[in-house]
Amino acid sequence: MNATATEHLPVVVIGAGPVGLAAAAHLVDRGLEPLVLEAGARAGAAVREWAHVRLFSPWSEVTDPAAEKLLAPTGWVKPDPAAYPTGGDWADRYLQPLADALGDRVRTGARVTGVSRAGRDRIVDADRDAQPFAVHVTYADGREERITARAVVDASGTWTLPSPAGADGLPALGERAAADRISYRVPELADPAVRTRYAGRRTAVIGSGASAFTALASLAALAREEEATKAVWILRRGLSGATFGGGSADQLPARGALGLAAKAAVDEGHADAVTGFRTQAIERDGDGRLVLVAEDGRRLDPVDEVVVLTGLRPDLSFLDELRLGLDDRLQAPTALAPLIDPNQHSCGTVYPHGHRELAHPEQGVYLVGMKSYGRAPTFLALTGYEQVRSVAAALAGDLDSADRVELTLPETGVCGGSGLYDTPAAQTGDAAGCCAPPAAPQLVQLGGPAALPLATDQPAGGCCGS
Repeated sequence: MNATATEHLPVVVIGAGPVGLAAAAHLVDRGLEPLVLEAGARAGAAVREWAHVRLFSPWSEVTDPAAEKLLAPTGWVKPDPAAYPTGGDWADRYLQPLADALGDRVRTGARVTGVSRAGRDRIVDADRDAQPFAVHVTYADGREERITARAVVDASGTWTLPSPAGADGLPALGERAAADRISYRVPELADPAVRTRYAGRRTAVIGSGASAFTALASLAALAREEEATKAVWILRRGLSGATFGGGSADQLPARGALGLAAKAAVDEGHADAVTGFRTQAIERDGDGRLVLVAEDGRRLDPVDEVVVLTGLRPDLSFLDELRLGLDDRLQAPTALAPLIDPNQHSCGTVYPHGHRELAHPEQGVYLVGMKSYGRAPTFLALTGYEQVRSVAAALAGDLDSADRVELTLPETGVCGGSGLYDTPAAQTGDAAGCCAPPAAPQLVQLGGPAALPLATDQPAGGCCGS
């Protein structure tokens, strides 16, 4: 791109979440003008949708240095670094003050509907790199606008596209028809209406990550107060030492405790674990309850509700006219994908990466934050903050700083790549290492006293979204 022709234009940042606002702060620090476009009514709109969930990272790991620098003159006081915020705390005590400090550089109710090169669709080569980006925006009042930008940083995250219950990545047969009894979010059981929906009922929880752990722990707490409340935990893999995360070996103690809370839910008999179950269909019985059917034909006893927590995926629809280089499995940038592939990196190892790994054939466009991970799990806010520091330095022309990427993330203390449940049975066992699943699917009914009781005020966990 012709720098002289575009240097007066802003860098458009899509999304006013933690990483998008950090990107804006780093751009301001570099003397570049950001314009943050947020589809929601307020900064941190996606985070606010899981306001009741407690992060497994403390305040010291979810605020960005450039953002703190921008906030300092406003009188902002950093929360206790050792405390664990909820999503609501994060939004109210950090994200909103940061958006306020950025002022009119942040526009809310502004949904990006398309990004392209000005006057060039994706097939046109001629003079392409010299053109600014054209960003189409639809505002909450129906107004439309075309904004030209020198670069585009997409930090819109993956919150809007939860993965379905179907094990093949497609909605299970009947899943859409059963939408009135299916949720794709961790239930907010402090809400009386939500509590009524789950109290005294049988709920299937599909998933094996931190969100599923949080849901199981919450439902177990409800079961201790409301008789007949029961969870059925649906796992595509078998139970192993990796199932409940890193436990006491996790360098993020609250993340480890979250897995132990889920284990306590099972050990106490508040949840039954169904393993090796890959959902193919969701049917209704004569009473309107839901029956989950596996690919192998197994049918579970009816449940009243289903909570699907099988991951998230990026919305790439508004980027169709850009030339992106994405991995065909993870939908992450091609240079980044091998570094975060859960089939290979199953022990919490993420190699340092920055603008080069995030670059695309279309120069000047970057996917950052949770969106940069595509469908890969275990993204942490620290990763996104380092990403945007590097990207802002690169856009400012300081490649020495941009290339000086140093990032050390806490280990999970346990293996467990999400793709390993498909390993053929002949390859499992001791030879497969610590991540090996059982050789065959199994139903496990676990009861009895809790082996690992946790205090009720233990941090509940959660994800660090973009």
